Amino acid sequence: MPRPLTDRGRALLVLALVAAVTVFTATVPLLRGFFDLRVYYGAVHTWVHHGGRIYDYHVPGTTYGFTYPPFAAVTMLPLALLGRTSAIVASLLVNLAALAVVLRILSGPDWRRHGWFRWSLCLCLLALFEPLRDTFSFGQVNLVLLALVLGDCWLLATGRGRWAGAGIGLAAAVKLTPALFIGLLLLAGRRRAAGAATAVAAAATALAVWADPRASRFYWTEALWDTGRVGRLDYVSNQSLQGVLARLGETGRPLWATAVLLTLCVWAWRTRGAVQAGDWTAAFALTGAAACLVSPITWVHHLVWLLPSFAVLLRTGHPRIAGALYAVLCTSVVWLWFDDASGIGGFLGSNTYTWITLGLLLGLPTGQSRVVRLPLPRSLSTTATAPSPQSPATTPGTVQSESSSAGRDVAAATTGAAGDACLDLARSPSSEPTGSTCPAASKPQSSNSRASSYTVDPPA
Repeated sequence: MPRPLTDRGRALLVLALVAAVTVFTATVPLLRGFFDLRVYYGAVHTWVHHGGRIYDYHVPGTTYGFTYPPFAAVTMLPLALLGRTSAIVASLLVNLAALAVVLRILSGPDWRRHGWFRWSLCLCLLALFEPLRDTFSFGQVNLVLLALVLGDCWLLATGRGRWAGAGIGLAAAVKLTPALFIGLLLLAGRRRAAGAATAVAAAATALAVWADPRASRFYWTEALWDTGRVGRLDYVSNQSLQGVLARLGETGRPLWATAVLLTLCVWAWRTRGAVQAGDWTAAFALTGAAACLVSPITWVHHLVWLLPSFAVLLRTGHPRIAGALYAVLCTSVVWLWFDDASGIGGFLGSNTYTWITLGLLLGLPTGQSRVVRLPLPRSLSTTATAPSPQSPATTPGTVQSESSSAGRDVAAATTGAAGDACLDLARSPSSEPTGSTCPAASKPQSSNSRASSYTVDPPA
């Protein structure tokens, strides 16, 4: 399809895409009714206004309650001042702000050169991304945690590493999975940043202990070890290694521990190579993929941690691979095996997102994010050599001008390739069935009936 050449044509195309995406998201995917936000809201109101413990609250009609460390509830205390509708609006605004931060960091310093048209196309594509739309629909917090972690990535990549660590520490205090990024800092030899992250996480945890000692004791001694509080391991939305094994009927910890150990070894090897090449974005992308694999439970909406991997694929000139994998992650294809994941078809299909995550961990290009550095000519050295007939004199200003011009050409080519990749992705329609073909499940991760109501008051 030819690209529109005028601003009017581009605006009409964007409006048409926005309308199509709106119709799609309103009618096809299962909407989650801000179920996780209902958990946060009910737990905080029970704690603040009704004198209950954070972990006493369950969404009426379900067994699901608050599952994060107590510090997460401390950060959500502003919910105690809001009504239900205001809480939903606040959740949407916070997630939109977090998405803006993530996109700004992943797009690099030349983000303005993509222009409003390409950014509009990218936003339409992001609205189709199942993990992202579920994050908004559940009222989840993973996008905020991703923004915090990528903030440290930006500090390290821009030479401000002495300030890095706080974002990772805060994210690890809210949910345990981002703690793997502290391991990344240790692998990279950034002990100061790793120490800062650990100190921030410890201080935040101590603050939560001070705020509610009983809740902290319950979480760290009981709730943390009870995966049943989060959901069934074999549920199709669990796209982790543990989920794959559980759907095979293998629930023993030794096999899972072995798979986790092997995954961490691959992660350490690949991440160390990325760090040595100065490719911090790839290192953080690999760590996000590994965290999704080794976590006991990785719901589909947790896969927003894969967004840096797609940015790396686009940046390194692999738009078709990025487009194909991204399209699959927009289809809700795993829900086709909601009722029955047996057989070879069930094994391959119900774990599709896990295979994508594993493929990104194994094959994500690394070491290609450095600015191209041209070799320093001899004429720029402090000791100039005498010109000869075979080697005419060259002034330093001339060489610097040529070098700068070449650098600008390389940067422009790289930026143009990334921008064109957005258009390539926009032309990659999904032909796979969506989650709407599946019946509503009896669990909130796939249920429309339980997650669509937001009218229940917190218990007294």
